[in-house]
Amino acid sequence: MTCEFILGGARSGKSRHAEQRALESGLPVTVIATAEAGDEEMAARIRRHQLDRPPHFRTVEAPVMLADTLMHEAAADRCLIVDCLTLWLSNLLMEADTLTAAHSADTLPLFSRERDALLAALPLLPGKIVLVANEVGLGLVPEHPLGRLFRDEAGRLNQAVAARCPRVVFVAAGLPLVLKDE
Repeated sequence: MTCEFILGGARSGKSRHAEQRALESGLPVTVIATAEAGDEEMAARIRRHQLDRPPHFRTVEAPVMLADTLMHEAAADRCLIVDCLTLWLSNLLMEADTLTAAHSADTLPLFSRERDALLAALPLLPGKIVLVANEVGLGLVPEHPLGRLFRDEAGRLNQAVAARCPRVVFVAAGLPLVLKDE
């Protein structure tokens, strides 16, 4: 497996860079989309992403069961783009309606199970895998407990994924900066 992790801020060019890397592979491409259209604005964002992709890219939706989808879709002769881990994380954390001081992400069964499954699956996947995520830890500390939990878990997830991928790229203003290339 060849795994590449692309992260950056909102509208930084992450998805475009991931698509370019997938095209460069010369393999058939499947996009695993994690977003869910909970409102009209999000539906418009999803449509914009779909229209921006090359028409020959296949799309599979996996808002929660990402590891299972990756295991099913990965093949030696295929490139998968996961866009994006941050929305997937958000979907998983939605099981936490309210948080108490004793509450942590590890007490959320769906989150724990799916995060652990993803991290275990990554080294086993054949083919080329391009993972996209937002870097959300560069801004202000969120005001609400769920926001802080999301920010913290996004950072932990990004670190764990980066440790498992031989290539890690940070994109800012459409410009890729290679952080790791083994």
